[in-house]
Amino acid sequence: MARINLLPWREELRHQRTRQFYATMAGAALLTLVVIGYLHLRLSGQIEIQQTRNAFLTQQIAHLDSQIGEIRDLEKRKKELLARMAVIQALQAARPVSVHLFEEVARATPDGVQLLKMAQTGDVLRLEGIADANARVSALMRNLDASPWLSDPHLEVIDARTREYPDASWFALRVQVVEGESG
Repeated sequence: MARINLLPWREELRHQRTRQFYATMAGAALLTLVVIGYLHLRLSGQIEIQQTRNAFLTQQIAHLDSQIGEIRDLEKRKKELLARMAVIQALQAARPVSVHLFEEVARATPDGVQLLKMAQTGDVLRLEGIADANARVSALMRNLDASPWLSDPHLEVIDARTREYPDASWFALRVQVVEGESG
């Protein structure tokens, strides 16, 4: 039987397979590095894009925050202006009231009564004066009660023994101011 030595052939095949294996391993390692590099670059790009977006959004948020601050300032100024307008409107509405009050008090004051002091606090009008007789004070109170601008007169004090007015009675009364008829 012929003897063939297969060892060198097998050895060469083994070396060839080993080189193929290392070449495949090197190719796979190179491919892996390329894929990892590509993924790294892609993810870095996406992170950079997202950071750019975040910076833009932060800038826009800061801009909107400043606009919100301006809006709050404007709303505050608007409330202040509305409050001022309300005060002015209340003063404008109350302007004719004092004229009507003077007119009504002048109409309601009978002969023999002199008013010395008139003061208004809120809805209450306080009158002080002197009268020839107590009946004149009663007539004044009836006339004030009949007025559309005044109601509920209440006599606080009447004193006939004052030194300042020896022949007359000093009185103090208060009356409620109501919204009268316009006309």
